[in-house]
Amino acid sequence: MKTAIVDDDPIVCSSLTTILEATNAAEVLWTANDGETAVTNYFDDPANRPDVLLIDIQMPGVDGLEAARRILAKDKVARILFLTTFDDKEYIDQAIALGAKGYLVKQDAASVGPALQAVMAGQVVLGAQVLGKLSAATLGSTVTNHIGDHVKAGNKTDVNRETDFMAGTNPIPSAETSINVPASAFETLSARERDIARLVAQGLDNHDIAAQLYLSEGTVRNRITNVLDKLSLANRTQLAIAWLNAGQH
Repeated sequence: MKTAIVDDDPIVCSSLTTILEATNAAEVLWTANDGETAVTNYFDDPANRPDVLLIDIQMPGVDGLEAARRILAKDKVARILFLTTFDDKEYIDQAIALGAKGYLVKQDAASVGPALQAVMAGQVVLGAQVLGKLSAATLGSTVTNHIGDHVKAGNKTDVNRETDFMAGTNPIPSAETSINVPASAFETLSARERDIARLVAQGLDNHDIAAQLYLSEGTVRNRITNVLDKLSLANRTQLAIAWLNAGQH
């Protein structure tokens, strides 16, 4: 996977480059310290276009949001992942509305590699602090748009129930939504179904859940579908939110 890093702090660019390349998570094509340079580099040569662009929000001159807007206006399939110290709801809403594939708050540099890989695999990546600030409408729009992307790509297998949705490397917190399932409803699940629901709420995908529970991915997928049916939920994101809203552990 090839990426590019845009951050106004050269040390951040250098550190992330070292981490990503040392761990073989990604090859860094180039770095930039402002949005104007990022846009120029992105379109200067087709070979400069990364699989996933990692970009900050606040930068001198053209900021990350404006840079992302310009890039997406010309390249609608661009994968853009925001990495910033700011978890302001206004920034988050703007980033999601633009069509960003993720928004992470700078905390643990080690989580960046897995997040880039998740975006590359077609997942939407939202940090735990970020997801907690999304409104129900924004969250629903994000999930719906992502489902649409899967359909356009020709991946229609369980697309309405098995939307890939990753909350960084942290558990998904209770979002500001009306998705609530009483704790008693979770008691109707089997022990294995509860294990799977717990791991979904921790942001794990089917592959990782299968590995942890020594199951096949097909079995995990079927179990999640059964859980959604039992709880009258639409997708795994709602399951994660409902699990944590109900105070499950």
